[in-house]
Amino acid sequence: MTDATARAAALLKGHRESIDRLDAILVYTLGERFKHTQAVGKLKAEHDLPPSDPAREAAQIARLEDLAIQADLDPDFAKKFLRFVIDEVIRHHEQHQS
Repeated sequence: MTDATARAAALLKGHRESIDRLDAILVYTLGERFKHTQAVGKLKAEHDLPPSDPAREAAQIARLEDLAIQADLDPDFAKKFLRFVIDEVIRHHEQHQS
């Protein structure tokens, strides 16, 4: 193995370790987020409120798009990601309604 290859392997290892830590942060963050959205779903069901709030969803998507731009992240990806999360939350809320 050349010195350049060894340096590249060390850099790769460092990047992968960072990615692994960030993946853990994402999973724990989503877990915490869903704890709160589950509580919201139960509250909505108890008070006969609709499982979705299109105005809030639109505001959140616009907010996330702005954050994505600031973070140098593709805003279309961020929008799709939040849409996926919102759809999952609504599905949970609908389960509380039945």
